[in-house]
Amino acid sequence: MVFADRIEQLRAMMRNRGWDVVIVTGSDPHGSEYPAERWKCVQWLTGFTGEAGDVVVTLDHAGLWTDTRYFIQAVQQLEGTGVELHKMRVPEQVPIPEWIRQKFSGESEVYIALDGLCVGAGFAREIKSGLNADGAACHLVSVPNLLDAIWADRPGIPQTPVFTVDPGESRIERLGRLRDWIAEKGVDYVLLSSLDDIAWTLNVRASDIEYNPLVISFLLVGSETAEWFVLKDDVEDEGTEKTFAELREDGIFLRYYEEIEIAMSEIDGSVAAADLNYHLSSLIGPSRLVETASPVQAWKAVKNPIEIGGFRDCHLQDGIAMVRFLHWLDRCMQNDRAISEWDAAVHLGQLRAEIPGYQGDSFETISAYGPSAALPHYITPKSGAPMLEPHGLYLCDSGGQYLNGTTDITRTWALGPCTRLEMEDYTLVLRGHISLASAVFPLGTPGCRLDALARKPLWSHQRNFGHGTGHGVGWFLGVHEGPQDVRQNLNGVGFEAGMVVSDEPGIYREGLFGVRHENLLLCVSAGSNDFGSWLRFEPLTLCPFDTAPLLVDMLTPAERDWLNDYHALVYDRLRPYLDESDADWLRRRTEAV
Repeated sequence: MVFADRIEQLRAMMRNRGWDVVIVTGSDPHGSEYPAERWKCVQWLTGFTGEAGDVVVTLDHAGLWTDTRYFIQAVQQLEGTGVELHKMRVPEQVPIPEWIRQKFSGESEVYIALDGLCVGAGFAREIKSGLNADGAACHLVSVPNLLDAIWADRPGIPQTPVFTVDPGESRIERLGRLRDWIAEKGVDYVLLSSLDDIAWTLNVRASDIEYNPLVISFLLVGSETAEWFVLKDDVEDEGTEKTFAELREDGIFLRYYEEIEIAMSEIDGSVAAADLNYHLSSLIGPSRLVETASPVQAWKAVKNPIEIGGFRDCHLQDGIAMVRFLHWLDRCMQNDRAISEWDAAVHLGQLRAEIPGYQGDSFETISAYGPSAALPHYITPKSGAPMLEPHGLYLCDSGGQYLNGTTDITRTWALGPCTRLEMEDYTLVLRGHISLASAVFPLGTPGCRLDALARKPLWSHQRNFGHGTGHGVGWFLGVHEGPQDVRQNLNGVGFEAGMVVSDEPGIYREGLFGVRHENLLLCVSAGSNDFGSWLRFEPLTLCPFDTAPLLVDMLTPAERDWLNDYHALVYDRLRPYLDESDADWLRRRTEAV
């Protein structure tokens, strides 16, 4: 098998160079959740396509570490590769640093090779300190682009057209915020390596990473200087030339991407940086590096009025496309039209492509019927995709990138008669969704304290889900954005008005079906009183929930009121933009329960 052969090629390299361990991560030099093709090293080496996974290879073992979202997928994709699944986010988990420490307990020296550009500095230190504490001399060998020696046709660094956006705050103003922060922290420079931080600060977008409107680059800002390490080849795009000219006029010096290494090795002064990769961290050195959270993360999480208006507008257009899609889906089932999961995903993409300002999907559409939906991050196959049948549940998780915002929506739809278990799970998940969506809570409450609201209806029936309940969403940026979230992991970042978060509880039954309901919510003020300031959520997503599989008797009166009010809002907002057929379908689908 090709993946087993690649691992053996890596082991041959290890023997030649005296390495005991090689660590291959699923990220890139910027710590991106979604790397460009060049940095999909875990996928190339093992065949695992999940968004989160790291690989450890020794001379007698190869393992993939991933979390609960990908267990079923990993078992399927790793079959025959010789790679063993190591489960994370479970009680018995053994993280990579601890596993390596146990594996080489008693050894006097251990040589661990890694691509220092794609391994976080903190992770590297954790590995080294674990072995050192056990009495072994740990030698970390940083080999940038380590897999180049065996990856003959490895893709290059992408370069796509760069353009400017207007979110209601200029790049001069945003750079001014950074410079004020630099003065406050008492450092000489701040180095931004996170691609969404850079795009937000400079008001630029591109398509260097699929589904993400980002530019692969680094940004170094001083009290009076700004250097953008972005140039890769000769620029031939007229729009890019115009954008680069605007940046130069704003005092930003453009440099070649690779020059970041030279700049960091020669820099004079202290450098503040967050989550920097091990290679650049080593070049700066501990005496000059100040590791601190990026302030941009918190700034871009709170949307300004222009960005909020854009979110509302793009969700209106996205809702129109979703209604047209779901109506089409219903007609296909009623008319016995043969369509596959892939056919459905393609049709939805075509409908979104008709929307002005559409820039592509915000992630790969999850179009999943029956057992496929039991995988929370299912990848719909282009060929041989399962056919949709007029019974059971179909789950579609999708979103769009627009010039005025980003969308992310999941609807679980009954294609025909459903089993009692399907209807129970469907109803419980909707109750969980409503519980979070209708919450009122004090200003500054972190999402880890809200998470149980979405799980309580499920827990009361001893059911649960393994992924987070909600994630932040960028304004025409990444569909996953921090620092706020709603999940069980302890995260002290409190909610503020202007933040956008998803609400997506679920239930998954392996081999049977899956259910997930997702809207994006805008955090808004709920007023103030003697007890403090309060917040609530306003739904941005405009699309009906399917009431056909709903067990209405399981809903409380308050839950029924919420659903009926939401459906009335959806109908009132979307009706003026639909043709007569779609509008009539929507009217019937939003009737009060």
